[in-house]
Amino acid sequence: MIELILGGARSGKSAFAAQRAQESGLDVVYVATAQALDQEMAARIARHRAERPSGWRTLEEPLYLADVISRTAAPTRCLIIDCLTLWLSNVLLAQQEAEIERLFAILPAAGMLLFVSNEVGQGIVPDNPLARRFRDEQGRLNQRLAACAQRVTWMVAGLPVTLKDNSIMSKG
Repeated sequence: MIELILGGARSGKSAFAAQRAQESGLDVVYVATAQALDQEMAARIARHRAERPSGWRTLEEPLYLADVISRTAAPTRCLIIDCLTLWLSNVLLAQQEAEIERLFAILPAAGMLLFVSNEVGQGIVPDNPLARRFRDEQGRLNQRLAACAQRVTWMVAGLPVTLKDNSIMSKG
């Protein structure tokens, strides 16, 4: 089961993903895509680590997401991938766009996959080519993932809004 959890910055995406993972009753693996490239980001990463339940396993992978999902996904496991926005930024800056296709090639994977992603295209048009490219690529990535996800949730002010729900869980 694939769920895409979208929203703006500080909309409650990660907290909602954590709640969904807890409710699943499955073994949870948190796949972090952030890199501590400065002190502020290092502090954020440390804070997020401390907030996670002690029974969760954390894997840090800023670039090769398909490999981690292929190795880790299982019917008894829920993977939280947090977040696709940072991952895509890493992919574009490393000029590893083939990783996007590798991700889609391994989907759907076994178990429950909760993808957290920002919706970045609702603001002003960025003033530089790299930022415009990132905005466009993020929109395309979100659309592709939403198309193959069984469930898509939009987070606004900490409130989940279901955009799509074809999951087995909703039929019970």
